[in-house]
Amino acid sequence: MFNDLSSLRAFLTTRRSAKPRDLVAPGPSDDELRQIIAIAARSPDHGKLHPWRFVHVRQERRTDFAAVLKRAYLRENPTPGRLEQEANDKFAHQAPELIVALSSPRAGIKIPVWEQELSCGAACMNLLSAAAALGFAGGWVTGWAAYNDEVRDAFGSREERIAGFIFLGTMGADYEERLRPSVEEVWSEWSLPGPGA
Repeated sequence: MFNDLSSLRAFLTTRRSAKPRDLVAPGPSDDELRQIIAIAARSPDHGKLHPWRFVHVRQERRTDFAAVLKRAYLRENPTPGRLEQEANDKFAHQAPELIVALSSPRAGIKIPVWEQELSCGAACMNLLSAAAALGFAGGWVTGWAAYNDEVRDAFGSREERIAGFIFLGTMGADYEERLRPSVEEVWSEWSLPGPGA
């Protein structure tokens, strides 16, 4: 997709997330998924800890994933409405490919957990960029399931956290642009405070 630096710049200046419900087949092949994960692993990582990992939920396992969501949701909400139950089922089955990103910080070492969590976020962003470089679209979402211990336990350990559900596929609808911050909102020049400040 990126034949030169101007193509890469064009991508970066127009990058958008996809809504997982808008993602259709085809999704990345197994070989393409391996390429995507290899690129995701080339993220800033103080201490070379790779304090994150990715779990692939294949299409044939989505019904099992939906069952995990249903069980966990019913524990928190014993009398859910029909629409809530349908939303959880749709969440589990949307998009051709699903990767669960787990933040796996290592405690008791000199690298602060905060830096390790930032590394996980960088790896997720690299994953989305890698998918785009191969011609696919992606959506990184959280929601209640990302913060539910029972869902987390289906993918990892108590020491881990779900950083997000990353859905991948081909864009089946037009992207919706959203308001972005201006440079002035997020950029400033640093200077020492003056005397008496």
